[in-house]
Amino acid sequence: MKTMHPLLRRLDLNLLLTFDALYRHRTVALAASELAISASAFSHALARLRDALNDELFIRQGNRMHPTQRADLLAQTVAESLKLLSDQLGQWEPFDPATSQRTFVFAATDYTAFQLLPTLLGRLQQVAPKLCLRVVYSDRKVSIEDLACGAVDFALGYSEARDTLPAGVDSEDWLSDEYVVIASRAHPRIQGAPDLAGYLAERHAVITPWGEARGVVDLVLQGMGLQRDVALQLPAVMIAPFIIAGTELIMTIPRQAAQALQSAAAIALYPPPFTIPPYTLKLYSHGKYARSDAHAWMRRQLRELFIEGHRP
Repeated sequence: MKTMHPLLRRLDLNLLLTFDALYRHRTVALAASELAISASAFSHALARLRDALNDELFIRQGNRMHPTQRADLLAQTVAESLKLLSDQLGQWEPFDPATSQRTFVFAATDYTAFQLLPTLLGRLQQVAPKLCLRVVYSDRKVSIEDLACGAVDFALGYSEARDTLPAGVDSEDWLSDEYVVIASRAHPRIQGAPDLAGYLAERHAVITPWGEARGVVDLVLQGMGLQRDVALQLPAVMIAPFIIAGTELIMTIPRQAAQALQSAAAIALYPPPFTIPPYTLKLYSHGKYARSDAHAWMRRQLRELFIEGHRP
């Protein structure tokens, strides 16, 4: 039988809550607020933790507290342990959305958050007024580690035909959309739906939220033995139409994003001159939390929103 580390016997485990809150928020004020203690009490707890672990753990730079190498190494294990303990304790108390103050964490890009949050928050205001949502940016399409350790409850991302899910990760379709070509209303050469030659003759802007070299449009063109001329790569969708409106670049993006921003940016929408598989927005979660009352309830809300959004 493996023996307990001597440090664990001496460590006040409440200090792990201090560590986890500061690692996520990176400011003492926000971390102390989450734990409902004063900034002074939080700083005292942090000093005790530093002394116990013999490491600074967090270095102040301006208004932010940046983790040391040891803090980075501890963070996932601490978060996973706290999440597991919290979920196990929560199994004894039924989740009541009307009174719960639980925080759900979603990993999303700007566009996927734009698709989800307005409708979800509108519903939660009615049925779960005290719940809190926190949106974080993931540097990968699906952050398996964050889902597995409970740092993220749900991840939103698009799916491609070649994608395969790692073991333990579940997914549900949340929204489907078609692609459109957008161009400036004043574009000198595109004043109607472009043909394939015209499409390929233009320079393109593309969205690469995770720094990927190619997207679904490029893969479709590659299958046709073709390639487009990419002039600009962007990490986010929401700024793209404004760039397109002021340049001669064109772009291929989901229709709903283009339509939502059409009133704010002088862009025109056209059908693409070749077939592109539909854009599918998926909701990812980890199977180890599937039995949680809170997770099950939130999945039902998201599923119902999806069904409502697809009614005739």
